Amino acid sequence: MPAEWEPHRATWVAWPHHEPDWPGKLAAIPWVYAEIARVLADHEPVEILCHDGATVDAARIALEAHGVRRDRIALHRVPTDRVWLRDSAPTGVIDAAGDVVLVNWAFNGWAKYPNWDQDARVGAAMARLAALGRVEPTRPDTGARIVLEGGGIDANGAGLLLVTEEWLLSGVQVRNPGLGREDYERIFAEWLGVARTIWLGDGCVGDDTHGHVDDVARFVARDTVVVGVEEDPDDDNHARSIDNLRRLDAASAQPDIGPLRIVQLPFPRPIVMDGMRLPASYLNFYIANGVVLVPTFNDPNDRIALNTLAELMPARQVVGIHAVDLVWGLGTIHCLTQQEPQGSEVR
Repeated sequence: MPAEWEPHRATWVAWPHHEPDWPGKLAAIPWVYAEIARVLADHEPVEILCHDGATVDAARIALEAHGVRRDRIALHRVPTDRVWLRDSAPTGVIDAAGDVVLVNWAFNGWAKYPNWDQDARVGAAMARLAALGRVEPTRPDTGARIVLEGGGIDANGAGLLLVTEEWLLSGVQVRNPGLGREDYERIFAEWLGVARTIWLGDGCVGDDTHGHVDDVARFVARDTVVVGVEEDPDDDNHARSIDNLRRLDAASAQPDIGPLRIVQLPFPRPIVMDGMRLPASYLNFYIANGVVLVPTFNDPNDRIALNTLAELMPARQVVGIHAVDLVWGLGTIHCLTQQEPQGSEVR
């Protein structure tokens, strides 16, 4: 599995259409998507899945209004339940010949939501549209397909992977009953080429995926990890973020993993809507060719996050995307994007 900052052929997103994901705010969300597409299209092609004909028309209107480069945008009619392609879409890997293969995990709505049948077919549609090979990992013990989501894994492209215990090892929203730590590490080795897995503890407060790592810690270089740290001891993110920081420090001291450069990012102020704490995190950034898109939250820490990431990735533009409305859907920029790596042949 290449690191996210390695070259992309394209970024895949799905146009928003499911009103229950943003109750009372769906009308604002396509304009956020159009701005994301505008920034991305200046750097790489953007492949957009549209639920139906009306969604295609809505996407065209918003993209045109935002002045998005049409030569870098492709609209495809592919039905979806939700639009979080980081989780429902396949993981792009590079095979021994240098070609891209889509590792199409099973998807079951985060073991929480009942409507996921259309999302589970997204991988087959993407493989057809991109003319890429596709594999479906299965369990060696039962033959059942392995359920995983891209927001739960973060790779450095050199054999290291970040995951959380809350996501895969707790008894809540269980993806693959009966699988334990060693089982998952074998899966990561077989399907992603991972040599060592760094197990963090918990994800951030408000994350209804129950512990995805892309809200708490991310690689930005092969030896550099950014980790969200909440300094306020009265905030619910404090204890879990300090535990993750300690786990990274311990991993860095292991000769087969480290040394790692560990850089702290703050969390924004708590974002609360209708009494619900939302999973607002600067760690949900997305690294594309030549650019990094970072969620911002009208908070003084926005500037700290943007400046820190700009210093860590000086060869890329760092662009803030207003995400206060977007996070009402319980995800932001990394959650809605999925990169297609660039293989050995340019198509």
